[in-house]
Amino acid sequence: MSAAPSQGWPPPDWLTGLVAALPGLPGERFSRFLPPPDGGRRRSAVLVLFAPGVEDPGDPDATTVVITERAHTMRSHAGQSAFPGGGTEDGDADAAATALREAAEEVGLEASGVEVLGELPTLHIPVSGYDVTPVLAWWRRPEPASLWARDVREVARVLQPQVRDLTDPGRRFRVHHPSGFVGPAWDVDGLLVWGFTAGVLDRVLDLAGIAPDWAGAPTRELDL
Repeated sequence: MSAAPSQGWPPPDWLTGLVAALPGLPGERFSRFLPPPDGGRRRSAVLVLFAPGVEDPGDPDATTVVITERAHTMRSHAGQSAFPGGGTEDGDADAAATALREAAEEVGLEASGVEVLGELPTLHIPVSGYDVTPVLAWWRRPEPASLWARDVREVARVLQPQVRDLTDPGRRFRVHHPSGFVGPAWDVDGLLVWGFTAGVLDRVLDLAGIAPDWAGAPTRELDL
């Protein structure tokens, strides 16, 4: 990996374009599940962290995104894909503080090299009852192999798929849940990325204007 410029690697144009459009994007553009108006639910935040390519950080086409595989011993969503993140604590100033704190605890992320770009609309996860705020961020000064499963009680491994693989029509498919849910999915090094994580990632890539249409993508039955 080449030495980063003094100010770190700049984010790709598609990401800065999305950030500029964020203030005008309603929650409905990201999910049909939005926080109910009654309030009082559990709050959390996740870090949607994009980073320069590991081998060629100066190539915007090599941009990666950080995804974790949840520990297989967890009581809920064991072994599933997730963004780094978790529940809000009293000392957290905002959603970004929650997401960065959780990322440091889970995968050893050093926040000093991270630029928070903005917050996506807060979304609701009916199965868990959480209201989740995705925090969009860019890792300006990543260190090679610096992310790891720091908290093995929550994280089995850390993956950084390239965005160009996620936008490759040949790698995209849908999954069909027994409940009737059909949503986007990817196979990332043997990890099935689907559900909330895939939904947010799909919306981000689509609204950034770099994702192909899902028409013609195959559908696979979800084997739980």
